[in-house]
Amino acid sequence: MITYTRPMNFMDGIGRSIALAMAGKRNPWGKPGEGSDGAKGDKPAGDAGGGPRNPWLPGGTGGEPPRRSASIEDLFKNRGPEGPRRIGGGGGGGPAGPGFRLPQRADGKSWVPVILMAGAGLWIILTSVHQVEPKEQGIVTTFGTYTRTMGPGINVTLPWPFQQVQVVDVNTFRSERVPGTDAEKLILTGDQNLVDLSYLVRWNISDLKQFQFQLAEPEETVREVAESAMRAAVAEHELDYVLSGAGRADIEQQVRQRMQDLLNAYRAGIAVQGIEIEKTDPPARVVEAFKDVSAAQQDAETDINRARAYQQQMLARAQGDATAFDKIYEEYRLAPEVTRRRLYYETMESVLAKTDKTVVESSGVTTYLPLAEVQRRSQRQAAPAVTQGEGAAR
Repeated sequence: MITYTRPMNFMDGIGRSIALAMAGKRNPWGKPGEGSDGAKGDKPAGDAGGGPRNPWLPGGTGGEPPRRSASIEDLFKNRGPEGPRRIGGGGGGGPAGPGFRLPQRADGKSWVPVILMAGAGLWIILTSVHQVEPKEQGIVTTFGTYTRTMGPGINVTLPWPFQQVQVVDVNTFRSERVPGTDAEKLILTGDQNLVDLSYLVRWNISDLKQFQFQLAEPEETVREVAESAMRAAVAEHELDYVLSGAGRADIEQQVRQRMQDLLNAYRAGIAVQGIEIEKTDPPARVVEAFKDVSAAQQDAETDINRARAYQQQMLARAQGDATAFDKIYEEYRLAPEVTRRRLYYETMESVLAKTDKTVVESSGVTTYLPLAEVQRRSQRQAAPAVTQGEGAAR
């Protein structure tokens, strides 16, 4: 006889019973003398002539009534709380399988409640205590509804799934480049010209609640608002002003202010930190013509600057002469005769210093010596001789 001692559920016991029945050579439900395939066979030794023996009914002596087929009620009757009862009469048997049971505590109780309580405690701790970094904030939602905003530090909430926490970095600057690729971004200026302009937007989160729940796609909203503000600002200025350095700085400030006003109206919870224009070029199809115009403008600016420098130089000289004349006039008013004679001498000295004449007023001296002419002739004669000597040396 076989005894099943391993705990198993109801369906497992039924499956095992059916498997044992099907493994036999004789059909327990067939007619007397038929095998499992319906063919007639020899009766087993000691079997009464009342039919095949039912393996699921308790065994008996030779005087018991004829056997009958098993019913579902018999299966339930022969199954105990610890598994199927022994099949057949008397005689104990070993366990049908290895068998597995959790070890028991010292007091004989099961470890299952302890394990469940420990798991529940660990789950509560892991889902209720949250560490938020100094640059971060956390959004607490109760069953999907906003509850509060957590600041930096250790925070406690209800365990999941009652409350959920989403931690976001709110202090780090984020950047959006427009356009996102190397493609042209043509913008119309105030004088009906086109400019290829690319720029960088730096922003961060100012209100985490509005940032999370007010806009569906905050990053995409920042790009669209930046493009709208840039087009509006460029349309107010001419092309030359947009291409200049001062114009770019002014446009950056205007775009930042326009963006902040729009985002505040949307209640986006976003603070625009700055706009940086990276490129302001004419369209690629007319870039050569723009280069020629730019070169001509630079040449004109160079000539204008040179003329202004000469103007400043002449003006300074005239102002210096006027100041000197004023000083001489003051001296003339104090001593007219002396000042008049000094002016005459200085004037004659400056005039005669540029002539080749020598004037001698004393008697007994040769009236005129052409010293300057003699010197010039000697220089003209010495110059060819030096040239011929250099040619011979070569």
